[in-house]
Amino acid sequence: MSFDTLATLLTSRQSCRGYLPDPVPQSETEAVLTTAQNVPSWCNSQPWHVTACGSEETNRLREALYAHAAQAKHNSDVPFPSAYEGLYKDRRRECGWQLYDAVGVQKGDREGSGRQMMENFRLFGAPHFLLITTPKALGPYGILDCGAFATAVLLGFEARGIGAIAMASVAGFAGFMRGWFDVPDDRDILCGISFGYADQNHPANAFRTTRAPLAEVVDWR
Repeated sequence: MSFDTLATLLTSRQSCRGYLPDPVPQSETEAVLTTAQNVPSWCNSQPWHVTACGSEETNRLREALYAHAAQAKHNSDVPFPSAYEGLYKDRRRECGWQLYDAVGVQKGDREGSGRQMMENFRLFGAPHFLLITTPKALGPYGILDCGAFATAVLLGFEARGIGAIAMASVAGFAGFMRGWFDVPDDRDILCGISFGYADQNHPANAFRTTRAPLAEVVDWR
């Protein structure tokens, strides 16, 4: 693969928040997951485990998860960020307002922003879902390895014309996800990936987030 191909995949990929109902053939998903297996991991431990849901199971999950999230308290295996401060807060706010502007939520409309937030637990209408877990014993480095795997999965879907979004939101209800998928207690619920063919006419897919310049993220020595 040329560098230009990689650059195109990275710059064209977006977090897809609106999907067509058409199912993705399992062979496509298998090809993406097989290729993602080639990412590096500490001592080649490959700590990720994936539960891959077809459209029927995804629909069952979305209904139950939405109902649960509407009344349950946050309960994650891996601590969520304690705060976003400074430029990290600025980037987060910019992304949030880009989404709200795209879907027509005005500033101060807490009901509208809450309604959009709950779309996370409808899995944004995607016909498929992946759950990614990692061994608790491998700690932060197992999580780091799974992040590399998730990135490869997202790029693999992009290369095959399939929309996807990585979702920490589902990990906020780890107890529910653990029970639904019968995940062993020695594994952390890390994240999900919803995927399917993107609805290009969905307003939530009408914006692109910005990226910081190198000067903000790199010190040359």
